[in-house]
Amino acid sequence: MTVRAMVMAAGAGTRLRPLTHATPKPMVPIVNRPVLEYTIDNLKRHGITEMVLNLYSHPELIQRHFGDGRAWGVRITYSHEPSLLGTAGGVKKAESFLRAGTFLVLSGDGLTNIDLSAFLSFHRRRKSLGTMALTSVDTRFDYGITLTNSNDRISRFIEKPLWSDVFSSQVNTGIYAFEPEALKLIPKGKIYDFGKQFWPKLLRQRAPIYGFNTKSYWCDVGNLNEYRRAQRDILDGKMGIRLPGRQIRPGIWVEENTVIDRGVKLKSPCVIGQNCRIARGAHVGAYTVIGHRARIGANSVLRNCILWDDVQVAKQVQLDNCILGHGARAAENISIYEGAVINLSV
Repeated sequence: MTVRAMVMAAGAGTRLRPLTHATPKPMVPIVNRPVLEYTIDNLKRHGITEMVLNLYSHPELIQRHFGDGRAWGVRITYSHEPSLLGTAGGVKKAESFLRAGTFLVLSGDGLTNIDLSAFLSFHRRRKSLGTMALTSVDTRFDYGITLTNSNDRISRFIEKPLWSDVFSSQVNTGIYAFEPEALKLIPKGKIYDFGKQFWPKLLRQRAPIYGFNTKSYWCDVGNLNEYRRAQRDILDGKMGIRLPGRQIRPGIWVEENTVIDRGVKLKSPCVIGQNCRIARGAHVGAYTVIGHRARIGANSVLRNCILWDDVQVAKQVQLDNCILGHGARAAENISIYEGAVINLSV
């Protein structure tokens, strides 16, 4: 039977501000592509082409970019939430789209290459009502943690625990498989959360729920530190995906219609987007990603930076470990260091 998916794309992204003041969290670029594109590509890779996206923050930007999904080889419909309904409440709102059979729920801002075919096969073999994809992490207190028994059945779950609550390194990735019967257990028209309410409810009812342990790459792009880590991980090849553009030297990718003047120093790994201009004497350091239509002035130095689209950096600017949002401008002869996040002109 056809498996459908719901991709959660309604988050406001408060922990990524100021980058998300005018950009919805799923549209935040990772190596010059919205993070949501990676989720859609992975669904298609495993033959899942029918999906619904729930929208809340800046919905027009997501809908304008993805449209009906045809450009990605999928079919996308949308579920608009005038006010947020929570993770499970948003799924309940899309019940008419999901209730035909087994369905997946994935985060639109999680970066992963999880094998969804193996995940679904596990779910079906266990005859599970709901299956949660789990992964082991060293820092586990920002995520719901889960304990499973020897048969992979979930026996305990705590959402974002305190130190005293920690009993497992297995964390909830926010990737779920459900049978349609699960939808009946979610109240309609109410704010309802998977981690805080729905999964604990299934445990109390002794429902057949299981945890699928994955060693695939996973990163919750939920804060600025994780956002930076996701960029580095992709440049280091941990996602196993092809980087955009042409590799002009080992570890250096340049997209089409970009002009790089003589005397520019490029250090790997780095990615430079489309229609950019890098002026003479500039230095683009390792782990730098430059978005489309950027202008980098003469003798400017960028080290470990993330530049979104349409950024302009004047001559003799020093940028170190910075993020510049769409259309940001850095005036000449200034220096910006250590973790600055800029979403306007400086």
